[in-house]
Amino acid sequence: MLLQNKVALVTAGGSGMGKAGAERFAEQGAFVYVVDRDESATQSVVEGIREKGGEAAGIVADVRDLEALQGIAQRVEKEHGVLHVLYNNVGIPGAAGMDLSSEDWDALIEINARASFYLTHYLTEVLKAADGASVIFKSSSSGLVGSPFSPLYSFTKGGLIALVRSLALAFAADKIRVNAIAPGSVDTPGLSGFFRASPEEVEERKKAFFAQIPLGRASQPEEIANVALFLASGLSSYVTGITVPVDGGLTAK
Repeated sequence: MLLQNKVALVTAGGSGMGKAGAERFAEQGAFVYVVDRDESATQSVVEGIREKGGEAAGIVADVRDLEALQGIAQRVEKEHGVLHVLYNNVGIPGAAGMDLSSEDWDALIEINARASFYLTHYLTEVLKAADGASVIFKSSSSGLVGSPFSPLYSFTKGGLIALVRSLALAFAADKIRVNAIAPGSVDTPGLSGFFRASPEEVEERKKAFFAQIPLGRASQPEEIANVALFLASGLSSYVTGITVPVDGGLTAK
């Protein structure tokens, strides 16, 4: 198994890409901390992992709360003393356009950027203790190319790509690799929110968008999880500071 006897932590692990990542890590032998603000979803994922013979624990937390993030780090330190894989998966589409309230701005910055920055910071010591850890940030194809509908979302996701490069250099001496995944459209419950349309228009907009993707479809959460597993495991032991597009060829054009 690729993650046998490793400890991993996944934010927004209660659904979508985070759930798929947590399950994939557990399948490969990791003990997985599933972090999410939805208690029911968190427990469901943990129970599902345990039913399949895996090991997991849930942590219910709002990633906008820095004290809660410190609490996560303290728990990992107390229970394991080490963290081999940190998957900063949390993120939201946020408000569209430029006519944003300060609350809209704060929510997107705090969830998409600040939370992952500070959680990585608070977990640095247990990552160092792994003597070869992997930190994965979930960016987006919208961080690689412009998004006319969501400029602030693109701003946060592009910022994560720059952060990954910087942290890869800063943490290299501690044997901590830092990389990002940039998904395109992923078939999750949150996908419709990116199309900024009424329910009647969403399906038409999806079809039009998917037609622009060379592979002609959205990805499945498990396809993103497979790339996360590669970056989390020793298969990518000489890979750091990069962003992997997982977008069906969208950004290749």
